[in-house]
Amino acid sequence: MKVKDIYRYLCTKAPVELQMDFDNSGFLVGDPEQVVSNILIALDITSEVIEEAIDHNVQLIVSHHPVIWEPMKQVLTTDPQQNRVIKLIKNNISAICMHTNLDIVEGGVNDRLMDLLGAKTTGILEYTDPENGCGRLGELDVPMDLQPFMERCKSVLQARGLRFHDAGNKVHKIAVMGGSGGNELHFAWENGCDTYITSDIKYDVFLRAKEVGINLIDADHFSTENPVTEVLYQWINDFAADVHVFVSEKQGPAAQFYS
Repeated sequence: MKVKDIYRYLCTKAPVELQMDFDNSGFLVGDPEQVVSNILIALDITSEVIEEAIDHNVQLIVSHHPVIWEPMKQVLTTDPQQNRVIKLIKNNISAICMHTNLDIVEGGVNDRLMDLLGAKTTGILEYTDPENGCGRLGELDVPMDLQPFMERCKSVLQARGLRFHDAGNKVHKIAVMGGSGGNELHFAWENGCDTYITSDIKYDVFLRAKEVGINLIDADHFSTENPVTEVLYQWINDFAADVHVFVSEKQGPAAQFYS
């Protein structure tokens, strides 16, 4: 099994053509001909994750967030992002990053969120083309109060804390968008949702939620997207049975809570 084989397979599950215009998904670092025996799955390719990969003789890291985001005009050890790329190359570790294409594709980030929250997906929150889109609309089988629903969110997403606005609604028709989805609040409201779950929500979005009367939950960027690492694990493990695949144990939410 080679890196190019894994990448080709992942593109059948989450085609890179689906990624948004601003994105940089794909095979970003490494040798496509490199033989793979160990694969590490992570949300982000941080310095800690790279060290974990080195310690476990990993040849390939598959992540959600791109390790290369902005165009690089130089590659220096003095720049943290550039240095991560240098460390990958020096240690013969390739990097495949599936970002907004994994948000958009069926069975990806947002469908996984719906599954964990106990909701049935009923539609797409924001369309990126006539057939595909980011975020999901869904419904709970039985409406519930916001407090126990937030307890569910915190538990299943392994979040350290939640920021929220309680509009006084029962939770029944919900919308989700893994990662930064505050700007998409109006799509949730226009689709008649009583509750919207996303992350990185700014002050003005909380004000808007209060004005329109929709429950709003900020469940942390990491926590709303990290569940997709289990999806990537399952996909690759099913495809490459002879390769050792494991999810990183060296990362978690960057935000801490003091109370």
